[in-house]
Amino acid sequence: MPAVLREAWSLAAPYWRSDERWRARLLLAVVVALNLALVFMSVLLSYWNREFFNALEARDQGLFTALLFTAADTESGWMPGFAWIAAAYIVIAVYALYLRQALQIRWRAWITEKLLAQWLERRAYYRLSLESLGTDNPDQRLAEDAKLFVDDTLTLGLGLMRSVVTLFSFLFVLWSLSGPATLFGVEIPGYMVWVAILYAVLGTWLAHLIGRRLIPLNFNQQRVEADFRYALVRFRDSAEGVALHRGEAEERAGLTARFRALMDNWWQLMVATKRLTFFTAGYSQVAIVFPFVVAAPAFFAGRIPLGGLTQTATAFAEVQGALSWIVDNYARLTEWRATVARLTGFRDALEAAATADAGVVATPGPPGALTLDGVTLALPGGRVLIEGARAEIRAGDRVLVTGASGSGKSTLFRAIAGIWPFGTGAVRLPDGARALFLPQRPYLPLGTLRRALCYPAAPEAFPDDAIRSALADAGLSHLAPRLDEEDAWAARLSGGEQQRLALARALLNAPDWLFLDEATASLDEDAERRFYETLRERLPGMTVVSIAHRPAVARFHDRRLRVEGGRLIEA
Repeated sequence: MPAVLREAWSLAAPYWRSDERWRARLLLAVVVALNLALVFMSVLLSYWNREFFNALEARDQGLFTALLFTAADTESGWMPGFAWIAAAYIVIAVYALYLRQALQIRWRAWITEKLLAQWLERRAYYRLSLESLGTDNPDQRLAEDAKLFVDDTLTLGLGLMRSVVTLFSFLFVLWSLSGPATLFGVEIPGYMVWVAILYAVLGTWLAHLIGRRLIPLNFNQQRVEADFRYALVRFRDSAEGVALHRGEAEERAGLTARFRALMDNWWQLMVATKRLTFFTAGYSQVAIVFPFVVAAPAFFAGRIPLGGLTQTATAFAEVQGALSWIVDNYARLTEWRATVARLTGFRDALEAAATADAGVVATPGPPGALTLDGVTLALPGGRVLIEGARAEIRAGDRVLVTGASGSGKSTLFRAIAGIWPFGTGAVRLPDGARALFLPQRPYLPLGTLRRALCYPAAPEAFPDDAIRSALADAGLSHLAPRLDEEDAWAARLSGGEQQRLALARALLNAPDWLFLDEATASLDEDAERRFYETLRERLPGMTVVSIAHRPAVARFHDRRLRVEGGRLIEA
């Protein structure tokens, strides 16, 4: 547990030292004060309960009415009526919950933004997708685990604080009420306090023995749930490919297997939870009558009145409940521990990705040319694709890169873009040059068609006339009326339409350097010819570097580079 607490503190502490620290600390202080007020109200109710039952025992109707609606002078002092206590309790409880939820959403927003920034910084998300760094399903860790960590940390932390305060508040009450007891000739002062402590310690030990199996099961349940959800999303995004292959049976088998893993872990979780619930439910039920049984001899002997008996039972229950906080929250603690482990694992993976070797270094170079200086490229497993590549591409060139499939052509583009982390050497692009990379399957972000066209620029970066003109040049005039329509465009448009949309994107963004990785593979020869002719006509000074397998593409370029035998050579 100390290790888990240190990990949890390493996740939580940055928020309380952040720019939001004063607002967060003030909000937390108010929430703590309201929770302490609820403990005070519970103590006050225990004394009210004592006087109320004493009034019933004495058949004092006036005191009974006063204790319900107004106030009364009692043996415990001035006592407000139940109506006032209840009204105050309701207001405090409502705002304690409301302000705690306000703190939860602020903290969750901060930790989500921090993790999201780390995930995107230095393209850590890309590196995590290429190699295993001890993390899986980053979407779940950002969306679900961050939420659970904040919610459970606040709920459990405030609950523990209330239990500690309740313990010391009612400990004094129980000590003063229980009096001494004689056991084997030895007088034990405040005997009910010791009984409550013994009862809680024994219950906590047994709860841990019975429930510790829940810790790894909760961790694994979060993982298999995320795996199943990711498989469903991927199936939805690949619906056309599945349909074309008639792969429904195979997809069903794969999804069923993932769900079966989820079910198997769930059944184990159910069995472990059942065992723990048998104990905790029995523990809680016995705790209801246990204080009455222990205090009954003093009541039947006439040493305490009925109100004293009920107050003693209430104080015992509060002390025992406070001491049994771990028993009552054991299942939730195991879930919280699993969440902490997943979040710290994600954070550590992000830090490892951020500090890992950058691989090929992409740096600004002198104007006029792109240079490759001793570039060696490898796969994550270590296999070398290209070794010691040296080349120069001058501004305004139109270069075709060819080579066998899997030879490293696309990886070379990734290195030029500065995103490939496995390799050595340097790539120098002209300082200030704007580059755009268009893969075979263009990325279409969620949102409107306008956003997909303007990407990576903002949707409002270009006027409507420029967007409509780019669509017309790309042969997509029929989409112009749908510019502000939100749709799943990656699924709605055909492969050829997506590549034409990428052409329109290039025309709008007008880069100095355009890199095309099989960017016309889904177009017929006439459409491919128009694609390159449009680029030459609309952006005549732009440098174009293409990867293609079709021989016909060569006529749109004036130089050829070939990847062969692990070397980059002039063809």
